[in-house]
Amino acid sequence: MSLNLATLLAEAAKSYPTKPALIINDVVLPYAMVDGLARKFAGALKGLGIKPGQHVALMLPNVPQFTISYFGAHYAANPVVPLNVLLTADEIHYHLDDSEAVALVVWEGFFDAAKAGFARSETCKHLIVVKADRADMSAPEGALNFAAITMPAQPVADVPATSPDDTAVILYTSGTTGRPKGAELSHFNLLFNAEYMTHLPMPYKPEDAVVMVVLPLFHSFGQTVMQNATVRGGGTMVLMPRFEPLPAAQLIHKHKVKFFAGVPTMYFALLHHPEVTPEMLASLNHCASGGAAMPVEVMNAFDKKFGQDILEGFGLSETSPVASFNPPGAKKHGSIGKPIWGVEFRLVDDAGKVVTATDTPGEIQIKGHNVMKGYWKRAEATAESIKDGWFASGDIGTRDKDGYYYIVDRKKDMIIRGGFNVYPREVEELLYAHPAVLEAAVIGVPHESHGEEVKAVLALKPGASVTAEEVIAYCKEKLAAYKYPRIVEFRDSLPKGPTGKILKREMR
Repeated sequence: MSLNLATLLAEAAKSYPTKPALIINDVVLPYAMVDGLARKFAGALKGLGIKPGQHVALMLPNVPQFTISYFGAHYAANPVVPLNVLLTADEIHYHLDDSEAVALVVWEGFFDAAKAGFARSETCKHLIVVKADRADMSAPEGALNFAAITMPAQPVADVPATSPDDTAVILYTSGTTGRPKGAELSHFNLLFNAEYMTHLPMPYKPEDAVVMVVLPLFHSFGQTVMQNATVRGGGTMVLMPRFEPLPAAQLIHKHKVKFFAGVPTMYFALLHHPEVTPEMLASLNHCASGGAAMPVEVMNAFDKKFGQDILEGFGLSETSPVASFNPPGAKKHGSIGKPIWGVEFRLVDDAGKVVTATDTPGEIQIKGHNVMKGYWKRAEATAESIKDGWFASGDIGTRDKDGYYYIVDRKKDMIIRGGFNVYPREVEELLYAHPAVLEAAVIGVPHESHGEEVKAVLALKPGASVTAEEVIAYCKEKLAAYKYPRIVEFRDSLPKGPTGKILKREMR
């Protein structure tokens, strides 16, 4: 049996060749064109000597070339490694070599960091730059121009015969143990997750199908829920490379968008912008939230002001990502809903026993068709995370008498800032490398619009001196923009337990 994600685009182009697939600014790309360009890009990859099974990294914002190169790589049987566009050169270098990517496709606005990371890579041989001006066929020295290699390429005729369990995408995620790990998701994982979404009463189907894509496509939420599910349904994606509340509302109004999905900070921004009116969002008939817990008061206020019914779901990169969702028409405020079809949840206490009582906390563990193959080249981490098919999420939840789940805490120390995951250990390791720092702890503190803000608590070495501004500047230079601490507090020493472990809960 063969299965490949490119089938989504191939079938949509066959069924709806002239229907708009992508809209950005005033540019409209119909399905036949997007499919044709994806097949050409696959031909370009083959022309570069890239073999089936080799990995292709993408560092692109929400632009048509993301969708074209994403499905194009699948047409060439090359697993895709989507990278956050905010990564620094050091982080890019790490991700390229860890994933063994042989090519990097990058938007010109992020080229300098990408070039610096690429130059140090031992595995990546091809740097491909996407220009904002599609007529511009130039490329910096040492790079290839995306359009220049794609347009003349021989298009791939057939969807390749990859198997359902073959790796389709490697999504990088971190834990409390330092460096990011690549979650290996199969063609079946991702295709079935997209298929599930189209069976909800969401407007993915052509007759009612205009969706707003403000969630980053390099993120699992944007990739599955907004891109892959929309392509599966033959819908239209209105792309917005960077979210701003008023322009987003104007695009919704202009294109009569039916479905909007975002992280809570986006809803907060739309709700509180003085120029965003209910009339501007009147075309919406479905809204979804994920990526971080939605404050109940924000959800209620948004629903009331704009006449919506935001549905909240839950998932992780390791679960493709959708694992649970609130049933339309039967949502519970503050709940992440129920497990989706074919997926099981269980709660496990600290002693490893399954929690059967209602309203009793335990770690959420997940089993089903959406659970990743494992972490790329991390057999030990995979064995720790997946036991007997159950994936340990690291999130503490409860279950009510109706089978709805609620997130109450995080077992991991992860911070969610504006929908992006920030892993304290990574920031702490950088802080410990500063010559003035003796002890460091990074925690999340509540923030009105971002959900959480990154705070560093430091104890300095005897006689050492450094200001908060200097610490922030030091971190800003070496970390992606969403990761570096905005708040720095100095203490004589950090609170510790009997074993010497720093007690973050006391600082929180």
